[in-house]
Amino acid sequence: MTAGTDGDPRRVVVLAHEKFPDRAKTATGVLKYADYDVVAVLDRDNPGTSARDHRADLPDVPVVASMDDAPEADALLVGIAPIGGGFDESWRDDVRTAIERGCDLISGLHYFLNDDEEFAELAAERGVEINDVRRPHEDLSVSQGRASEVDADIVLTVGTDCSVGKMTVSLELLEAARERGVDAGFIPTGQTGIMISGWGNPVDRVVSDFTAGAVEEMILEVGDDYDVLFVEGQGSIVHPAYSAVTCGILHGAMPDAMVLCHAAGREAIHGYESFEMPPIPEYVDLYESLSAPVRESGVVAGALNTFHLDDDGAAREAVDEYAAELDAPAADVVRFGADEVLDAVLED
Repeated sequence: MTAGTDGDPRRVVVLAHEKFPDRAKTATGVLKYADYDVVAVLDRDNPGTSARDHRADLPDVPVVASMDDAPEADALLVGIAPIGGGFDESWRDDVRTAIERGCDLISGLHYFLNDDEEFAELAAERGVEINDVRRPHEDLSVSQGRASEVDADIVLTVGTDCSVGKMTVSLELLEAARERGVDAGFIPTGQTGIMISGWGNPVDRVVSDFTAGAVEEMILEVGDDYDVLFVEGQGSIVHPAYSAVTCGILHGAMPDAMVLCHAAGREAIHGYESFEMPPIPEYVDLYESLSAPVRESGVVAGALNTFHLDDDGAAREAVDEYAAELDAPAADVVRFGADEVLDAVLED
């Protein structure tokens, strides 16, 4: 998925209109972690800037207003994952232009671009590929309760809410572990993780009976090849919309340890602000109690997203407060490094 026909990284334009960067986690994830050569970001609100102007940890990629302004590319990647995964009609001109320019399409929406008559017909005419990464394969089935049988230790990132950094924490822990010489692998469960790693099951699109099985399938496929597997969590066990996928991943993964991810200052469920978030110790109890029937597992560390805190001192104070609430080691793994969290995971 990430390499061109000559073996070099594919040149990709990332669509992130009006959401970049704070509400375009697919775009920022691809920019930070994927092997694509991202040549432009589409954001009609911020043309003439650079991705790095908006987030210091992103590469110096130009932001342009439309596909007409983008340089030569091999693919257009939809870098937005809105609630419900729908397609915004204001993107249609850019998608059409991309196909007309011979670009493949890579999308993680629940709205499958292959099922859009205009795009499908035009893609067939131009000989380009539409890759709907959220379309699961047809052979999925129920879990057999076998994930714990693999040789690897399984570490699952769980969250207090959506969009708190579970994928980012998983990938930062993966990188830190590999830097220490640990043979570590990654289990992608969402569209962004799949785009970054080039494989995976999109568990939030799987029939509910098969969610745990979709996770187990991946763990059984690679679990004997690594010493540690970092499983990308989704949603939150208290989320009014997405708790089902959270539970399915938890039971399918049968983790040896969990890392609880949280966003500093968040007190209500994102997008569902009438639902207050429980205290941190309640999350620990919920996740450990829910895991217990299939696998005794503990929340051994926490990861706090302090992106919206400008001052490092305030960020460190927030991390210390979170660790105290959690009664476990904690860190902002992007801002301050993943070592403390990784130590807790590997020592468990």
